[in-house]
Amino acid sequence: MKKSELYPLLLESCNKLRGGVEPARYKDYVLVLLFFKYVSDRYKGQPFAEFKISDGASFDDLIKAKGKSDVGERVDKIIQKFLEDNKLQGALPDVSFNNPDELGYGKELVDKVSGLIAVFQNPAIDFKNNRASGDDIIGDAYEYFMMKFAQESGKSKGQFYTPSEVSRIIARLIGIGNIKQMPTKKWTLYDPAAGSGSLLIRAADEAPVDENGDSIVTIFGQEKDIATAGLARMNLILHHKGTGEIKKGNTLVSPAFTDDFGELKKFDFIVMNPPFSDKSWSDGIKATEDKYKRFDGYGIPPEKNGDYAWFLHVLKSLDDNGKAGIIMPHGILFRGNSEETIRIAILRKRYIKGIISLPANLFYGTGIPACIVIIDKENADTRDGIFLIDASRGFKKDGNKNRLREQDIEKIVRTFINQEEIEGYSRFVKYSDILEKNAGNLNVSRYIQKIDDTLPQNIAAHLKGGIPGTDIDSLKRLWSISPALKQKIFTCTDNQQNIYYLAIPTENIEEAIWQDVNVQNEKKKEVDTMFTQWRNAVKSILLNINSETNPKQLIRAISSMLLDTYKSALLLDNYDVYDCLLNYWNAKLQDDVYAIKAYGYEAGREIEYEYVQKKVKDESGETVSVDDTSKVKSFDGALIPREIIETSYFPEDLNAINALAEQSTALKAELDEMREEESGDDGLLKEVLNENEDGIPKTNLIKRLKELDSKKTSVAMDAMTKLMTLFDEDKTDEMEVLISKTPELAKFDIRNKNGTFGKAKLKAAFKLAMDSAVVPEIYKEEYDALLAYQAKMIKKEETDKAIKEAQKALDDKVQAKYVELTVDEIKHLLFNMKWMAKLEADIKDEIEQVLNTMSAKVLLIAKRYEHTLGEIEEKAEASRKAVMAALERMGYKW
Repeated sequence: MKKSELYPLLLESCNKLRGGVEPARYKDYVLVLLFFKYVSDRYKGQPFAEFKISDGASFDDLIKAKGKSDVGERVDKIIQKFLEDNKLQGALPDVSFNNPDELGYGKELVDKVSGLIAVFQNPAIDFKNNRASGDDIIGDAYEYFMMKFAQESGKSKGQFYTPSEVSRIIARLIGIGNIKQMPTKKWTLYDPAAGSGSLLIRAADEAPVDENGDSIVTIFGQEKDIATAGLARMNLILHHKGTGEIKKGNTLVSPAFTDDFGELKKFDFIVMNPPFSDKSWSDGIKATEDKYKRFDGYGIPPEKNGDYAWFLHVLKSLDDNGKAGIIMPHGILFRGNSEETIRIAILRKRYIKGIISLPANLFYGTGIPACIVIIDKENADTRDGIFLIDASRGFKKDGNKNRLREQDIEKIVRTFINQEEIEGYSRFVKYSDILEKNAGNLNVSRYIQKIDDTLPQNIAAHLKGGIPGTDIDSLKRLWSISPALKQKIFTCTDNQQNIYYLAIPTENIEEAIWQDVNVQNEKKKEVDTMFTQWRNAVKSILLNINSETNPKQLIRAISSMLLDTYKSALLLDNYDVYDCLLNYWNAKLQDDVYAIKAYGYEAGREIEYEYVQKKVKDESGETVSVDDTSKVKSFDGALIPREIIETSYFPEDLNAINALAEQSTALKAELDEMREEESGDDGLLKEVLNENEDGIPKTNLIKRLKELDSKKTSVAMDAMTKLMTLFDEDKTDEMEVLISKTPELAKFDIRNKNGTFGKAKLKAAFKLAMDSAVVPEIYKEEYDALLAYQAKMIKKEETDKAIKEAQKALDDKVQAKYVELTVDEIKHLLFNMKWMAKLEADIKDEIEQVLNTMSAKVLLIAKRYEHTLGEIEEKAEASRKAVMAALERMGYKW
């Protein structure tokens, strides 16, 4: 099952709810059905399964309820029975499929609920044999919905969703992937503001697994909102983490996890994205008398801002060697008063290991700028400082939100783990500098100054001319590739003032850059040498995928190798190349890897068919569209696109079809040209145009030709018409007289062997006479134009028929070839023709963009100071005088 196929089908279910149901509630209905469908498909009929699916409590029972007048009541009872069988009462979001306030009354409710079940009944959503990707795709689909619903829900509900990109960063930075299984140690992971559970799941996914493939960490979470807690529970189950505990309730008021002494339970790892600037955090709690002593030694957070209340809860809940990654608003880094007191107390304990400043407008439900705070109690007393990263400028636009790219995620993680200081991006700051020189202010911008890559206007250059050397130095990346190119394009005329002038015309600049030998060599090195080096390094990995392969480890390994390979590239940024790979992984490559992991490379022989749709009645009597498997609309390889098979094995057939297609296209263009030229009021083809006058239907053409044929005339044709009439009247003598008087009839064979007139002979002669007849002169040009158009139309029809026949023959060959592919052939086609070909093309495109950007910047610099202010003023004055003179000549005075 592929995510690209699953998501659109699930989104279709939302359309069934539009009307009475608020968008914020879509997820509750849709995800309950997704969950129920999943567990029903996976566990029905399996003894000792994680879930009990009994008679009357499966998705099959929902199908039977479709179309019934009491379908809503039946669905509620079926799902409730499942929950009771599995002791899950109250675990799922509180929805009723018999709720007229949201789903309507009578037939409207029946249609909505039945339509919703029908979407999930689609054979494409079948989890019975979902081995290709385990539970990841299903769980990821769940989170995809959470993201979509967060986008639609607005600020009131968006706080429940943490973007997966941020979750992945935290999961890797807290070091949970480095733990080891120990017989005496049970690792624990906790989220006190669990929301939908995405942070917990990402962190648990990062942890090692035991011999059964299960994560070696035990999951704990608490969520205040009852419906969202149900969603988190479902999310854990869908990610095969059903043993995790999600408790309901207000964590700050009544923490759900305590030890035998009534103290807060201590955890090894904590992740958290709490409600920002929680104004009601103190409701139900007297902070000065907090029995868990969370604020002791730090101070009480402001009554109307709970950011540090959550922060201190995390510190209290962490084991002595515990580690945490929490998402906080930027304000906690620099706000004063009581928050400053708390921040300084935390800094003195040296618990904070790092801070990552994130892009603005990243989170659903708030526009407040946020950061990730990494906490590590282990060896805190020996820690010298905090590692800061300003990642605020690394993102892409996604609608009205910003999103981290794959390269942004990897750059943050690598930079933090390696403690790599990068100008304008990352810096290690000592605690002494923070506390003594900056009074505990942690605002990242105070320690990391952004690199200003804008080019300020140079007033002196605008006044006096010349190009400032500072502008030219901004292209040092290009000059590092080819120092000689700088001398070729620019000439320094004043070393003291660092002033340059153009050495070549502006129109020659782009060609000079693209044709430069050093640029060409670097381009070849990055496209050929570096890519080939990486390609050879990952070949054995991608050609030896088996059931034991871990896809997430695979992509991390080959992407890391790609980053290292392109580290020395001068044109490309290695993280841009990394983004090419990860984007392709998310779009296609991971589906391929999961399929090969489950079915082997033999999956490359599989063909997927798209069938023509037909209308049938379902079990409830409704008309639905289903596949007509007797009529194939199109097909493609499940792993190997048919285009690859065609180009690899049948290039001659493909070339022949392409040649015919070009011929057909040319004929169509000629037909369009003929129509356009003769479609005006006086056009010769105006009589056969369609209503919109943008086409000529074949029926119109034939009809008009028949009309003009009927107007044809000639002496022979008139005489033949009379002869046929006389023959029918049996007036042989008169026929003989007519023939003797009409010499034009002498060339026609109208008699039988015995000399008598024959009817068949007369008809054939009449046709010949008609063929040789001509339309009246008034219609001749139109008739000739129609015939010319018809001849070209027939030729196009014949060409299109030939294309269809050739394509059918090629289709048969391609389908036969899929079946007989060897594993070695499949590996070659996948690795060389599909995966590597796509990535190499993407990298080439990246280089083209880089060179285009460089060329554009050189042109911008060259043209910016092309004319001095004085020259512009002179030109403007000359133009003004010319206009004034022209106006005077026209008689205007002022």
